[in-house]
Amino acid sequence: MSASPLEVMSGRAGSKVLNTTTAFTADVLMVVVLEDTIFNALDDEAGNDKADYIQDTVTPVKAGAIFTPIDPNKPFVNVDLVSGSVNVVLK
Repeated sequence: MSASPLEVMSGRAGSKVLNTTTAFTADVLMVVVLEDTIFNALDDEAGNDKADYIQDTVTPVKAGAIFTPIDPNKPFVNVDLVSGSVNVVLK
């Protein structure tokens, strides 16, 4: 069962700021880009990867962008940065 939009936006299960190049593996419902960021990986449980979410994967994603999984029942499971920082909302 997926979380309600209010539960996701409120970060009911917590959140974490990622600002290193160490891969973060956990169930993530939303990724909020805090500064211009290049992703090494953005994979969801359904098998979609960063190319399914970002048109040009070598260009930085601008601050303020928000990513949610294509299938709300299959969260992101791997977030890895080349540069920048993001806030991940946990499931």
